[in-house]
Amino acid sequence: MLDPKFVDGSSVDASVQRKRGRPPLPIVTHPVSLWEVHEDPRDFHAALDLQIRRHGENSHRLHRAIVAAGGLTDRTTLAAWRRGLKVPQTPASLKVLDIIEHRYRLETGYLRSRLQRRRALRGLVPPETPYSESRRLAWHLPDDFDERSAREQEEILDWVRATILSGGTAYHRYHSTVSKHRFALRFNGSGPEDLAAPTHLREEMDALLRFKSATLTDIGYQRSGVWGPETAAQREEHLALLFGALAALPDDEVSGLGVAKEDLTFGLLVVPSVWDWYVQWRERRRGFFTGWESEMLLLGAAFSRSETGWIRQNPWLAGRLRPVPGIITQEEIDRISGHWDEACERVHRHALARAKEIERVARVHRDPFEPILPILEATSPVGEYRKITEEVLRRMPDERRYPRAAAEAVRSFLMLRLGLHLGVRQKNLRQLLLRPRGSPATPERELESRRCGELRWSDREGGWEVFIPCVAFKNSGSAYFSKRPFRLLLPDLGGLYRWIDAYVGRHRSALLNGSRDPGTFFVKTVKVSSRNAAYNQNTFYDAWRQVIQRYGIYNPYTQKGAIRGLLPHGPHNVRDVLATHVLKQTGSYEQASYAIQDTPATVAAHYGRFLPQDKAALAAQVLNRVWDEAA
Repeated sequence: MLDPKFVDGSSVDASVQRKRGRPPLPIVTHPVSLWEVHEDPRDFHAALDLQIRRHGENSHRLHRAIVAAGGLTDRTTLAAWRRGLKVPQTPASLKVLDIIEHRYRLETGYLRSRLQRRRALRGLVPPETPYSESRRLAWHLPDDFDERSAREQEEILDWVRATILSGGTAYHRYHSTVSKHRFALRFNGSGPEDLAAPTHLREEMDALLRFKSATLTDIGYQRSGVWGPETAAQREEHLALLFGALAALPDDEVSGLGVAKEDLTFGLLVVPSVWDWYVQWRERRRGFFTGWESEMLLLGAAFSRSETGWIRQNPWLAGRLRPVPGIITQEEIDRISGHWDEACERVHRHALARAKEIERVARVHRDPFEPILPILEATSPVGEYRKITEEVLRRMPDERRYPRAAAEAVRSFLMLRLGLHLGVRQKNLRQLLLRPRGSPATPERELESRRCGELRWSDREGGWEVFIPCVAFKNSGSAYFSKRPFRLLLPDLGGLYRWIDAYVGRHRSALLNGSRDPGTFFVKTVKVSSRNAAYNQNTFYDAWRQVIQRYGIYNPYTQKGAIRGLLPHGPHNVRDVLATHVLKQTGSYEQASYAIQDTPATVAAHYGRFLPQDKAALAAQVLNRVWDEAA
């Protein structure tokens, strides 16, 4: 609030009396502008400097007026704002902008709108909040957060943490809780020492990965199916959880089995009681069984399968078995060692039977549709999702003043646009290579060997083309591809080509910041703490999720965000959006499968959310034409 003693056009003497020299000029509440402005600068520092000169003042005189009006800032800071050396970043400094706008009779938000971020970067969140969380929170808090009551502040913080940061679903709340207690073993040597897998277990894991990933199997071995890099990484992660649970102490937060790390071995996976303990342990933690436990049992059954199971073909694993109280005795170990095939056959049958039992009672904990329900329920799901890209453009920072922030916004826009046009999985989008205009296309054979696609300019078609060899897809053997590559000419709609050219020409180099170019279209923002510009599976998911958090979720406290009720999600959900959109428009699972390069059966089982009311509405469109024709 401005000091009530100031009246429009009135003046008072300065409160500070100097003993010598000329007395300070009186403070005028609303100084008269000396000229009209026909084109306002877009830069904050230029606009502030213009308004100060336009009203016949300098930094010193404006500072005295700000202090008298109840604002707090240093005179040197005000001068630094004018020169573009600093910008307001705290609630107190944003209040100073309100005072200046009121003093010069400027429209509300005249100066704030010229900032890269119109919110305080510091001083909003409670001081006890960890710095990592405060940086994320500050994006989603209103500028007047510090002026609100303690009850309102707590309400806003709870909403942001529950809806935007943690995800809002029951699964995300569960995952946020259990992820605080790390127990999975590390096979790559990273992480805390107490979670490092013992040497002999790492050797066993390496042998398994070679067996399932090598182009040719070793002489004397047989296998069924080959793991690609992503599948191998996923299986390693799942087995790391299993062995980590076996090794965790019974009396800590994890409540593990307490097996000594030196006694861990893949040989334990031929013991039925080990599998029973593990799936029941997961059921106790979660509160119910899910399909995940059934899939793990099927993996165990595959390991012990006759002729092609890896464990079945490695009887030397029996020599590493040691007694585990309540699980396996020395007598059972001796029996397993003497009859390895029989033991493997027994656990194979047991795992298959348990998997069927769990399938009957399994519940869905992670509903993939839940975060995007407001989009899937819309008449045009793709049109609804497009609102997020429009929100990104609407809040685009000034590139001249904030080149890196503008580059990040353009990258966010293109991530969503290409995801909506292509409908490919995260891996294919993340690994998409770039060939700028005028550069020759990478030969198809080279792309096949690298198992990735490419965005390139097609002189023949006169547009940007995406080319991905079929071997780069997870379902490369699907009838959709028929061993043919995926090729799509991107449509120049909504200024797409203009933004691609701007990203390739300027923004991408701003993100790289002089670091080594990984050659992919999408690159991370290179910082002092991280010089690697290449995305991996986790960082790309986080980048997409952050776009949704900042631009997609409607925030009632800041009035920003595109879609009410939306929750954070990753790039895979775009495939649900595309499939559901086509289903609502055509009712055809086959046409929906074309949008995501898959089969109708897969769409029906995993992607399309085609409810009875959607089917009824589609049928009504056909039937209602009879009445239109009659009329």
